[in-house]
Amino acid sequence: MNTNRRTPSSGAPRARPLSALTPNLTKQSWSFMIGSAMFAVGTAIGMLDPHNSNLTNIFCFFGAWFFTAAGLMQLALSGSPTTRVSYGSGTMFRAEWLAAATQTMGTLLFNVSTSAALTAKTVRTEDRLVWTPDAGGSMAFLISAAFVYVAFVRSEGTMWDPTNPGWWGAHINMIGCLAFGFSAIGAFVLPNGTADDLSLANWGTFIGALCFFTASAIALPKRRPLTA
Repeated sequence: MNTNRRTPSSGAPRARPLSALTPNLTKQSWSFMIGSAMFAVGTAIGMLDPHNSNLTNIFCFFGAWFFTAAGLMQLALSGSPTTRVSYGSGTMFRAEWLAAATQTMGTLLFNVSTSAALTAKTVRTEDRLVWTPDAGGSMAFLISAAFVYVAFVRSEGTMWDPTNPGWWGAHINMIGCLAFGFSAIGAFVLPNGTADDLSLANWGTFIGALCFFTASAIALPKRRPLTA
């Protein structure tokens, strides 16, 4: 319901909320898309020029913050954490909220990882503050993707519906989460400070970022055509 109306008696406009700070699906989708693009570009730079890791880390640092902004918006838009049911304790957590909560936790872990990557100088720091939260964030994203499937089935009553954009979004999102998971495996820090499989780490991040960009673009609300 639109509350931004003029008061008939006075003709003065009512105070409007700070709409720029009000979360909605459009802002959420664009934040994920921008963050994904930054991860993709940063990783591409690293693959083309392995010696330019600083620029890669900067792109991923800012990309992670866009992820976190989108995750917080998704959590705010997901509604109540629980719902009433007719069995068990009478209440249960909603899959939509669990998906948003675990994904937001994952984005926060990526914030820790990408922030530490900017200043990490020792193998111990790389392992504890870069790789460990990165692996934790990737795991959180995988769990979130599983909850997305649960939410889709509960909403649509089926797991197979290729005509539904949400079906494609859920699958593409899962592929992206799996790619991020493989990236974390490849990025495991060896005792000499190098990644276990740098190619797997880079390609996993790059493919995952492209998948997240695509899934978010699918969720982006269609703009209504202007009417005369």
